[in-house]
Amino acid sequence: MIATAVLMTLLAYLMGSVSSAVIVCRLFALPDPRQHGSGNPGATNVLRLGGKGAAAMVLVSDVLKGTIPVWTSYFLGIEAIWLGVIAIAACLGHIFPIFFHFRGGKGVATAFGAMLPIGLSLAGLQILTWLLLVILTRLSSLAAILTAGLSPLFTWFIKPAYVIPVAMLSLLIIIRHKDNLRRLWNGTEPKMKFRRSKPQ
Repeated sequence: MIATAVLMTLLAYLMGSVSSAVIVCRLFALPDPRQHGSGNPGATNVLRLGGKGAAAMVLVSDVLKGTIPVWTSYFLGIEAIWLGVIAIAACLGHIFPIFFHFRGGKGVATAFGAMLPIGLSLAGLQILTWLLLVILTRLSSLAAILTAGLSPLFTWFIKPAYVIPVAMLSLLIIIRHKDNLRRLWNGTEPKMKFRRSKPQ
């Protein structure tokens, strides 16, 4: 079983390394998200650069990068702590993609996808929390950080056995947002604007 878990960890990293944002932007002839907007190859930046359709494609793809390896591992009978490792591997692939010069995104959507197999109740709480915070603050990064921080608590009420794997993912997401935390502290973090930007 350990050999299977190690193999799934490697596959999760490779799957996470497929940068959905870069691929979608190339398909739609949009600016490279690593070099325009916020510089982050994720759904939020693609929303700024290409609108809702392109952003939705990136979001779904990034979620599936976390869901597929974790769900597959769950059905293979891999234990909870290894599911956490596999989930982190998928996120690390997204953050440091081997196929795209190790320049990736924040891993929020992929982490969400990795937690999705725990249950729709957890997913619903995460989505509602993120949406409420975005509506109130227009700060996607703050919403992601606070949602990540609350996720282990949500999990404790829903499926306590998965608190540690979820906490591992949440910590990774918060660490990945260290620059955003600095900008939030300084009051310089850009707010979300739901309109298309002109390519530069």
